[in-house]
Amino acid sequence: MTKVYIKTYGCTHNHADSEFMAGQLKQADYELVNNKDDADLIIINTCTVKDPSEKKFFSELKKIKQKVIVAGCIPQSDRKNPVLQNHSLIGVKQIHNIVQVVNETMKGNVVHLLQHTKDLPLNLPRVRRNPLVEIIPISSGCMGNCSFCKTKQARGGVLSFSEESIIKQIRVGLNEGAKEVWLTSEDSGAYGLDIKTTLPELLKKILEIPKDFKIRLGMINPEYVKRYNDELIDIFKDERMFKFIHIPVQSGNNKVLKDMNRPYNIEDFKDSVNKLRKGIPSITISTDIICGFPEETDEEFQDTLNLVKEIKFPIINISKFYPRAGTKALRLKPLPTKVKKARSKELTDLNQTLIDNKEWLGWKGEVIVDQEGKQGTFLGRNDYYRLVVLKEKNVLGKKVKVRIVKVLRDYFIGEIV
Repeated sequence: MTKVYIKTYGCTHNHADSEFMAGQLKQADYELVNNKDDADLIIINTCTVKDPSEKKFFSELKKIKQKVIVAGCIPQSDRKNPVLQNHSLIGVKQIHNIVQVVNETMKGNVVHLLQHTKDLPLNLPRVRRNPLVEIIPISSGCMGNCSFCKTKQARGGVLSFSEESIIKQIRVGLNEGAKEVWLTSEDSGAYGLDIKTTLPELLKKILEIPKDFKIRLGMINPEYVKRYNDELIDIFKDERMFKFIHIPVQSGNNKVLKDMNRPYNIEDFKDSVNKLRKGIPSITISTDIICGFPEETDEEFQDTLNLVKEIKFPIINISKFYPRAGTKALRLKPLPTKVKKARSKELTDLNQTLIDNKEWLGWKGEVIVDQEGKQGTFLGRNDYYRLVVLKEKNVLGKKVKVRIVKVLRDYFIGEIV
């Protein structure tokens, strides 16, 4: 039996794609292995968001001695790259054909299956990385044209899955033991704009499913938070919604946002955040910030620092700017590397000082335990998607009532009450 190892880089959408590929291969009697050294063939599902992860992939590719299939965003956006030509390639809109590509590759053929299709199926067999989590891609691609982003070259414009296929896939996951549903896409807020529906309408229909489960909403850009603010607040009041939202602001300065081609301003962003916090007290708001965007002045970066001081985000994903091939930002004058590094460090250090989480000490409530941790611990999430570490035994997959006995910057220690 041919043994296959799948390595996944990047976002939850990529992880969902890998799970679907694994499910089809298992159904076709391929053996999935957890150690690449045991594999006859390796599938690498790639990410093109950041330059370091792309370089890491190409470095890893050179060292592999087995047959390789390169999947995901890198071959889709960089199909003519000479390094890739001797390997089989499968694009983001072709994962339903992975068995065909593996069959041909094992015969010694090189297959490049990179065509875009609008008939992308969602309801495929899958092997979940975490049996308790059903990751559902609700759409592929986005409406934006950010000047720094290469992902659109791979994923294209918005292609939304039907509400029926999404709900069908959720029901399959819940019936197979999933306790959490993670909705993912390149921008959840753009869902439905191509099929005459909206994200709030989808969420309302999902919440009609009469089962006990939690929903984590994926990244939603600020312009859609503004559009759907009131509806989202009503939806988040359902106890099955994690009170968590990921809104990437990228910069605290309007001129930089314009250079990034982001279709909102800081005033709208802050207004949306304030409304959410008023409507859903203690909601966890995560964001992304790019440090050292081309031509950003010290004063413009100070606006970002001021925004972070004002909003006090519990979670910030901080990235240094990297020029990406084929993007408009490549034409702008870059800042020196030392400036980007200094700004990234300054923002990281500031963020560490702003959040102490003392308001969570002594908190009591339910936690859904969805993961094994280190040294015999288990990890769970409370209603606000805050990470809680438990030193209890045999609680995986259970919903338990806990009290927070210790708080750290990025997680809490809890005990069952």
